[in-house]
Amino acid sequence: MARTILGDPDRYVEKYWEKYKEQKWYLAGDSARQDEDGYYWIIGRIDDVIKVSGYRLGSAEIESALVSHPAVTEAAAIALPDELRGNIIHTTVVLRQGMEAGDKLAEELKAHVEHEIGPIARPAFVEFTDALPKTRSGKIMRRVLKARALGQDTGDLSTLEE
Repeated sequence: MARTILGDPDRYVEKYWEKYKEQKWYLAGDSARQDEDGYYWIIGRIDDVIKVSGYRLGSAEIESALVSHPAVTEAAAIALPDELRGNIIHTTVVLRQGMEAGDKLAEELKAHVEHEIGPIARPAFVEFTDALPKTRSGKIMRRVLKARALGQDTGDLSTLEE
C-alpha cells in the first residue's frame, strides 16, 4: 500500500481513504468477485470500463467471457466511438493452436459473450491476431489496439514486449 502521493498528501487521503473512512477501508481501484468457496478473484480496474448505450461494462468481464470459450487463449476488449450508442465493443483474440479464424468463429464468439454476460455486451467486432501488444510486465496495451482499429498512429512503442 502506498503511503502518500508525492507532493500531494491531502489528495492521497481524499482519493483512497475518505470515501470509506467509517469502515476503515480504502479504495484500491480494483474490482473483484467472491466465488462459492469464499475465494476472491481480482477482475480488473474499476476505471477500465466500456460504456455502451449507458451501460458500464468492464473490459475484463468481456475478456474473461471470451477466454472461457475453448477456442480462445487470450483476449482484449476496447471501446470504439459510435454515434448511436456512444461506444461499441471491439475485441481482439488470440486463438488456441489448431483453431481456425473466420466469420463463423467470430459470430460464435459474439454469441458466447452475449450468453455469458448479456446482449448489451455482444462485441460489434472480433478481430483475430497471433499476439496482443504487451508491455514487458505483460500488461495489454489497449491504446495500441485502439489506435490500430481507428487507423491512427500507434505512438511510442518502445515499451512493447517485442
